[in-house]
Amino acid sequence: MSERTGNETTTTTLNPQMSEQAFAILGGGKIAYVKAIRSEDVHKLYPQAPEMEPGMHLFALHAADGTPILVTDTREAAIANAMTHELETVSVH
Repeated sequence: MSERTGNETTTTTLNPQMSEQAFAILGGGKIAYVKAIRSEDVHKLYPQAPEMEPGMHLFALHAADGTPILVTDTREAAIANAMTHELETVSVH
């Protein structure tokens, strides 16, 4: 947003932040997101997951509030799982 006063223009950057509670109710439990991850990051999301070979490109499916749902080797499998659970998917880069 820009505001002009006299000969000066000031720019105000809006940085709205959502609370954890707001994220938890985002999408009413019907939205999930797909994110590309590396196998080295799997244990951060799933501490109980078995050791994986480093350098693998995987895809994680998360609820809108960030709760991990699954990790798979293809984006298509993540989307198919979301569809099975009647979740609308969005991609995160």
